[in-house]
Amino acid sequence: MGRLNETSTTNHESKKSDRAQSAARLNGLILAGVFAAVTTVCSWITVPLPFTPVPVNLALLGVYLTGGLLGPYFGFYSQLIFVLLGAIGVPVFAGFSGGFGILTGPTGGYIIGYIFAAVLVGMLSEIGPSAVKKHTFIRLLLACFIGMTVCYAFGTAWYMISTGAGLWTALVNCVFPFLPGDAVKILLAAMLINRLKPILSSKL
Repeated sequence: MGRLNETSTTNHESKKSDRAQSAARLNGLILAGVFAAVTTVCSWITVPLPFTPVPVNLALLGVYLTGGLLGPYFGFYSQLIFVLLGAIGVPVFAGFSGGFGILTGPTGGYIIGYIFAAVLVGMLSEIGPSAVKKHTFIRLLLACFIGMTVCYAFGTAWYMISTGAGLWTALVNCVFPFLPGDAVKILLAAMLINRLKPILSSKL
């Protein structure tokens, strides 16, 4: 009788755990969609520059928030949703643009790089001690910086391939002018992630 009760209790706890995991997975997918929308809105906030096809926008802020708040798994799906929506023509990219031609154009590598950046920010922001708030904030800054670097590396390489530009020209057109703004985005993202992570962690 005692063993029967133990088995029944174990089965009940197992089902409860499965339901909790399913709910967390569903919440994660919903949040992935929400943060794909956040990235879209950030992409729409654009300042074009006369000397480069790459506009100044807030897209990377959305990418940092996605990875830092959702983690690598749901961060990946969020940015994949964003890229796929744009690829099929939904105007989610900068300047309310969309279409597969954007991804194969000079700036397409940076958009694809969002996926890798979100995963890296998600992975790196979870590494190390989290008990000390100062260390947590510094880790977030480093995670966002590394995510930005990988995104820029991927995008700049594609820009060079698609336009035939040399490395220096690509850096002048696509990297150097954006670094001051990126520093602000990284700082803002780290502050927001630090504040919002404890709230969203209970949903995932």
